[in-house]
Amino acid sequence: MLEVLDVEDKHGGGGGGGGSNYEESAPSTAERLRLQGDLWKNLAKVEKELCWMKGQRDVPPEDYRSQLRERWLELRRQQNQCDLTSGMVKFISGIGQLCPAEKHHFLKWMKFHLDHIARGNLSRLRAEYKEKCHTLGDDAQQLAELDELISASSLWVEHFMRELGQFYEAECSLVKERNLGNIQRQFVHLPGIAADLMLEGFPMELIDGDASNIPLQWVTDVLMELHAKLGARSRMVVITVLGVQSTGKSTLLNTMFGLQFAVSSGRCTRGAFMSLIKVAENFQQELGCDFILVIDTEGLKAPELAKLEDSYEHDNELATLVIGLSDITIVNMAMENATEMKDVLQIVVHAFLRMEEIGHKPNCQFVHQNVSDVSAHEQNMRDRKHLLEQLDEMTKAAARMEKQSREMKFSDIMDYDPEKHSWYIPGLWHGVPPMAPVNMGYSESVCELKKYLLEFMRHRSPRRAPKDIPQFIEWVGSLWNAVKHENFIFSFRNSLVAEAYTQLSVMYAEWEWDFRKEIHLWMSKTETTIQNQSPDDLSPDTFEKLRLEIHQMLDSGEQKMLQSLQSYFESGAGNLHLVEKYREDFHQSVTFLRHELESYLLCKSEEAIRIQKGRSKIDQLQTRYMKTIEGKVDGLLRDCRERDKALKPNELEREFAKMWKETLAELPLESLPLRQIHKDIHYQLRKDLENRGSLVKQMLHKAQNLLTYQTKPFCMRKEYLDLAWYKAAVEFITQQCRHELEEFTKSLVEECRRYVGQKVHSQGDYDQTYCRELLWMINESLQQKVAGKICTSASFEVDLKLHILGEAASAFQKMHEAFLKKNDPQRRLEELRPQYFSTFRDLYYEKDACQKRAFDFCDRCLKPALWDYMKKRLGIEIVDDFLSSGESMEYGSRSFFQFTVQKKLLEEMDFNNYVKYISNYEEFVKSWIQRRLFDHCRETGGLRELEKAVLATIMKKVRDALESSEHKDALTVSEFLDHFCQAMCKELVLSKDNLEVILFKNTASVRQFSLDIKTFLAQVEDGILSEWEELSGEMVFTQLQFKPQDEIFKRVFGCGKQCPFCKVPCEAGGSDHKEHFASVHRPQGLGRYRDEISKRLTYSLCSSDVVSSMLFKNLHTAFQWHPYKDYRQFYPTWRIQPDPSVSASDYWKFIFTKFNHHFAKEYNAEPADLPIEWKKITKEQALQSIREAFNME
Repeated sequence: MLEVLDVEDKHGGGGGGGGSNYEESAPSTAERLRLQGDLWKNLAKVEKELCWMKGQRDVPPEDYRSQLRERWLELRRQQNQCDLTSGMVKFISGIGQLCPAEKHHFLKWMKFHLDHIARGNLSRLRAEYKEKCHTLGDDAQQLAELDELISASSLWVEHFMRELGQFYEAECSLVKERNLGNIQRQFVHLPGIAADLMLEGFPMELIDGDASNIPLQWVTDVLMELHAKLGARSRMVVITVLGVQSTGKSTLLNTMFGLQFAVSSGRCTRGAFMSLIKVAENFQQELGCDFILVIDTEGLKAPELAKLEDSYEHDNELATLVIGLSDITIVNMAMENATEMKDVLQIVVHAFLRMEEIGHKPNCQFVHQNVSDVSAHEQNMRDRKHLLEQLDEMTKAAARMEKQSREMKFSDIMDYDPEKHSWYIPGLWHGVPPMAPVNMGYSESVCELKKYLLEFMRHRSPRRAPKDIPQFIEWVGSLWNAVKHENFIFSFRNSLVAEAYTQLSVMYAEWEWDFRKEIHLWMSKTETTIQNQSPDDLSPDTFEKLRLEIHQMLDSGEQKMLQSLQSYFESGAGNLHLVEKYREDFHQSVTFLRHELESYLLCKSEEAIRIQKGRSKIDQLQTRYMKTIEGKVDGLLRDCRERDKALKPNELEREFAKMWKETLAELPLESLPLRQIHKDIHYQLRKDLENRGSLVKQMLHKAQNLLTYQTKPFCMRKEYLDLAWYKAAVEFITQQCRHELEEFTKSLVEECRRYVGQKVHSQGDYDQTYCRELLWMINESLQQKVAGKICTSASFEVDLKLHILGEAASAFQKMHEAFLKKNDPQRRLEELRPQYFSTFRDLYYEKDACQKRAFDFCDRCLKPALWDYMKKRLGIEIVDDFLSSGESMEYGSRSFFQFTVQKKLLEEMDFNNYVKYISNYEEFVKSWIQRRLFDHCRETGGLRELEKAVLATIMKKVRDALESSEHKDALTVSEFLDHFCQAMCKELVLSKDNLEVILFKNTASVRQFSLDIKTFLAQVEDGILSEWEELSGEMVFTQLQFKPQDEIFKRVFGCGKQCPFCKVPCEAGGSDHKEHFASVHRPQGLGRYRDEISKRLTYSLCSSDVVSSMLFKNLHTAFQWHPYKDYRQFYPTWRIQPDPSVSASDYWKFIFTKFNHHFAKEYNAEPADLPIEWKKITKEQALQSIREAFNME
């Protein structure tokens, strides 16, 4: 039969092989097309088994995958060892060396001869089948064999192209595995030849219908060659047809677009074929594409597949794949077969549901063929309504199959209009073919459909930019990988979706920072305003006014973010429709952020008012004391002036010292009482635990002074775990519970330390509410994180609270003592003594002290206020600068950050850093960010520029305020300074004590005083900058009230959730997402999992386990075994996707292999018995795997 290849001679002769019978030709086919048949089918089975893992049994998942991988490589080696037959050499020569016209002639003749041979074979075999049906009766096996022979009897041009694809794929596989060098490659030119054929209008096989597989490497490289030949101008709209077998799908496409899909007698399409149609240049702008790619598919519900148990799944795979690739899907239905139509609709609906879940919504056109009535569209309104009802029912059924909880209708998963998207086409023939004439109505109806499709393409949403070839390839790979898994929706991964999601996350992070920045600036000004207010200004409704202002500001900020989100989705940015389903997550994150900021602002405002009210009482006393002193100084001045003899400077100083001492002795200086903070906290702890029974009371009674707990680290004890609830409290369970409790305790202690640190940093006095809030935090955490998972004893709660509150008591005691010291009346007055004496001396000697007072104002009032302003604002500017620098992309999204960190760790290969990254992720990220910020400031030298910019901004406001106060018709210096303080009340907090001294007996000219201040401003500015420059980078960060590292941390840390199995951090964007996910999971042994019996670290990957038959048990399952496939019963918010390829987790496999013994020692376990395959992974492959996983190619 294969002698037909001799037609490549330019005369078009040959074809003598037609007379041989099938029994003779079958071995010839198997011999000449060796790479197909069992080899290719076995390869397809192995590839699918890598996803299904159905034959795993008791073999560990990673070992089983390694075995399958080795089997796959062996099959590829066998393929590669096959030589090209003479027929294949001639075929390659024919399609590769002939000019387009001769090539076209060659393929046409070849097709004619193959059709001729196929018809002869089919006639003979069908006759034999009919005869054996009568003679064999019920001998199903022989009939099945003959049936299979009929299916395999035909040989077409695509079989030869498929053989080329397999030669190419086998060679590529061995090159990738380093079993073959690039220099030894023979078939590198084949994709170029196939690309030329596509350009010339020949269909290209996308899905091999015989093996139900896609030769992915071959398809990818052919299409990339095509992309290159087109000069990267390959925007295309994809049109696909689906329907029951033999309903005229190929004929419909051929008629509509003038294509060459095979429609010969006895011929049915197997798999899927794609054909390229060039759009005329003057039409490209209008249609928005350069090409139309048409995909023809094999019939659904094919009789030859019906006997197979997975035929329904096969149809589902095909429908999911082609609908996923298409922009327009034509569902072709024959009116005479209602049952099959219903089956097809069910498959199509299932595929559309899957597409809706991954954010892809192609348009759907229903074509009803073989309609006899010309007025069918008007007559079938009831049928269309009934069809829509059926589609709604099927959508609900499909949603249940895909485990979707929400109620769904067909209109929810796609934009379908029964009136516009339903077409009725009469039969192709008038009467019975082949003698029947062609029905003109068929062509007219098809032409109408084509017109509508072109019109639809013109007006389709501008947000749906057409795919180019690289994007189409990405969709083919990701859809094919997902359909091979049982759960398509949770298996789907696509770099275009990932890229669109990452870009959305980056944009959201920018909007979030803009909102946060606005809030922090407002809070800074509000705190300053409050600190400048007198007790009379802080009325009971001050807080209510602030609350109203906060709500208005937050409403505005929230609306602005939501508007930005809306505008971004309407902007037409690339592939945004793919992440439409995440829009609600980001919407919720905006709301969540608003609530978080609202809580922050209300707490900060309330605290600022409380602190200011406390200070105001002290300030009132201080003002009274200062008035007394000023009276005494005034009296002493008069007394000294009335003396006969002028006093010398040392005499004058003695007189002043004597007066000062007497005055302070007379003043009723009321120091604030020193409180024993630890006693107050202990009392509140007793109150918190008073209803917990006598045992707890005994423990509290025996407890030592709270302050003694600050020096003791919190250590876990056996009695903290109450394992009586679990009958077999084996060591394994105890260890797991202990580790979980340790992690929880560590996290809670750190959270409480941060809270205490924030309160201490406020520099106010201790308030009882601080202890109550701490206890609330502890109780809330104990209830949420421990309840229902780990049973702990009462001693755990008591000791934990004693430890946390002991540390807090010590910190709060120091805070209280520092506050008392700072606000001690005698100390504050002593600080003012030099100024009072200087004023007294100048007045006595009648010196013009205007310049001296102006200098004191700049040095004692303005300079400290400017320093505090720098501490408040510089941190915000550092974040702004860092995020707008070249490194900002690394912190733009959590995925980018993960890639950056893992790449750097790989370069350093420091085991201790890996342990910190895995075991204490939060602490690692904080120290990483702080180090990067320090490095950034040091390398760019930008910190000094920022300091200058921040100071320059406020100095301009100071100069403007001085200028404006000067022109306020102020008669006295006191009025002038009042105007100035009012103008700067939102920016600077000026020392009232020092202001009072400067105003004492100050009769200077307002204009002169203002000019003198301006003279000293440059000196003040230089002095502040030089003092900041003296601080090292690290010291600068300790001075800042707004910590840049904390803000960057919030940006990249996200929700902080970690995979329940391997502890990899969640990468989802926003702060309030429905599902957690990660790009790459790691071996569970790195998350401390070990074998219960051997104590060896486990090396299974949860991304493999979730598609395997493996079981797991832990705290959350109450140590009962459950299949990994059902993990969402226990972790419903986690989406653990299967790895898209065997090499996807190479990074962590490489790290585990390098540090296997180190991890075992660190975790007090035995080293894992790792697969041999893992030891072959190189550092370069590890890096490449995370490049692909995080879409950083």
